[in-house]
Amino acid sequence: MTAKTDTSVQPPIAEKRPHSTTVHGVTITDEYHWLRDQGYPKIENEEILAHLKAENAYFEAQMGPQAALTETIFQEMKGRIKEDDSSVPQQDGEWIYWSKFDEGAQYRKHYRKTAPYRDEQEQPDPGLNGWVEAGPDQLILDENKLAEGKDYFKLGAAEVSPDGKLLAYAFDDNGSERFDLHIRNLETGEELKDIIPGTLSSIVWTKDSKGLVYGLANENWRTDNAHYHRLGDDPKKAKLLYKEADIGFGVGVGITAQEDWIIIATGDNVTSEVRLVPADNPLAEPILVAPRKVGREYSVDVRDGTLYILTNDDHVNFRVATADIKKPGEWQTLIGGADEFYITGLSLFKDFYVVEGREEGLDQVEIRYYDDLERTTPISFPEASYVAGLGDNPEYDVQKLRLDYESMVTPDTVFDYTVATGNFETLKVQEIPSGYNESLYETERVTITARDGTKVPVSILYKKGFKKDGSQPLHLYAYGAYGYAMPPGFSANRLSYVDRGFAYAIAHIRGGDDLGYQWYLDGKLNKRTNSFNDFVDAGKALIEMGYTSKGKLTASGGSAGGELMGAVVNQAPEIFGAVVSHVAFVDVLNTMLDETLPLTPGEWPEWGNPITDKAAFDTIRSYSPYDNVTAKAYPPMLWTAGLNDPRVTYWEPAKMVAKLRAMKTDDNVLLLKTNMGAGHGGKSGRFDRLRENAEEAAFLVWQLGLAE
Repeated sequence: MTAKTDTSVQPPIAEKRPHSTTVHGVTITDEYHWLRDQGYPKIENEEILAHLKAENAYFEAQMGPQAALTETIFQEMKGRIKEDDSSVPQQDGEWIYWSKFDEGAQYRKHYRKTAPYRDEQEQPDPGLNGWVEAGPDQLILDENKLAEGKDYFKLGAAEVSPDGKLLAYAFDDNGSERFDLHIRNLETGEELKDIIPGTLSSIVWTKDSKGLVYGLANENWRTDNAHYHRLGDDPKKAKLLYKEADIGFGVGVGITAQEDWIIIATGDNVTSEVRLVPADNPLAEPILVAPRKVGREYSVDVRDGTLYILTNDDHVNFRVATADIKKPGEWQTLIGGADEFYITGLSLFKDFYVVEGREEGLDQVEIRYYDDLERTTPISFPEASYVAGLGDNPEYDVQKLRLDYESMVTPDTVFDYTVATGNFETLKVQEIPSGYNESLYETERVTITARDGTKVPVSILYKKGFKKDGSQPLHLYAYGAYGYAMPPGFSANRLSYVDRGFAYAIAHIRGGDDLGYQWYLDGKLNKRTNSFNDFVDAGKALIEMGYTSKGKLTASGGSAGGELMGAVVNQAPEIFGAVVSHVAFVDVLNTMLDETLPLTPGEWPEWGNPITDKAAFDTIRSYSPYDNVTAKAYPPMLWTAGLNDPRVTYWEPAKMVAKLRAMKTDDNVLLLKTNMGAGHGGKSGRFDRLRENAEEAAFLVWQLGLAE
């Protein structure tokens, strides 16, 4: 039985104002169009701001009586965080780097120290077996200091120069995803005058440590360029290395494994194109690896003049090819594509290379050798369902690989894996200070049959003793877009659900690439509704299997997963007891029809272009959550938005909630919370984010009548 709205406090009702457009002969009516500030990206319309603030006040009024529950769950979640946590130190050249949180701090501090080394001329301490010990700790960046007095802070790219003397770092302090790039002299602590506003990319140093390559966000939040800045020059006169003409393509920069070539990559969600420039001469004529072909994706690394290319050109699950850098377009297959093995990553090292992938949805890591093409060493992992892959491996010449491993019951574990022997050395296991006994929990992977006969896997976590008789609640989560898999990993926050009797399930729905690249293709464009159907069918199947029952099933998702939430509550509202939808992409049709919005052109390969394609228009219109709200009963719902969000604009959730308020026939709770000083990711501090997680959990627990 769900909790009801406190009727003593009335929700804000958005006025309906006529607005319509006609596309492909179809008239679209949007009575809440006015909630979009016409001055966007500036949001200064007082009427709109007043409405959002009124929604926030209503949120506070409804959640106020649950303050104690929220605080209880927050303290639970906080108690599972090691407050003075530190990353595992990792050597990169002459230095060892790591980061840490101080107790009570919202953000990290970043440190380094000189690595131990052998130097006979210094006559080192014989007690150290001829080695000079590591130097003292050096604080190179304090995020807490940079975040002082700010409602939001996010560190973006941060790179130390090849000579170890300079740090280039960029941060965003309002959630708009425009990062100001700064440079610090690590020997003196001095901040250089070279400040570059509005970056939106990685940072790559030139080999001589005297220049940087980066991308700038244009007026539409798109990175369509790569620039080179020479230290000491006027940043406004930075050299343009590449400018992308296609408004749907974005540009990114990177560095090869041997750090001798700078990578300038451009592409959208289905097509890519790569250029290389020498790291010691970024102004040289770029080498075009291969011209773009629609539907062909590829990425490139370089070893001793040989290109290693990961591409989907002749198999949907990708192959690995090689080419001479002097003939970059002549690709020869090194590892052929396979139906069974989906290649997701390729990493080059001096004596071997690593192929990452998935087989039957489970992560695989294989070591292969340049001098013996038949030799393959797969790395084995202990559980039947898990998440595993390469961790932080910055050096090219290594004998050990840093690996990360976890499962739904096993906390994040960092290993060093010795390639020659196959030995694992455990370096760190995620610590749960308040206590965690994994033997109290169980995880399983079940397969449900979707309405079209497709078998969809679902990973489930619950506490031992969980009754599969429909009496207990279950929380179902998914994303299902862009080819992003939802791995069955560990989350300490989930314990606040399962310890209250929930099962927690992840549906590996189409639209992600959990079961291969075709799994992704089967959930996009004209097949987009498969993602929504898979989720609903997973929920119904779990009910039929006794994991829960109607009204005891809760769900959540964010961004494209928020779109998922909007679609499934339109399709099957009766099965859900409560739903949370974060920064939800729910106004899909209007957004995809507006090419002036920051990300729209680059999204057409994912969703379709309804401007030019009538079929795409009809498909999007058939499922767009905002366009499909009808007069019926909906479950209790909490929606969130970020005022400065450039990915999903604040007005999408605001319009959705306004329309739901006007049309739904129930009296269930409907809340909207807009972060007025944040963007797509919500609040930035670790404890602020945790409180928002606690609010979500408290809302769901409250609505299912399970509050203490």
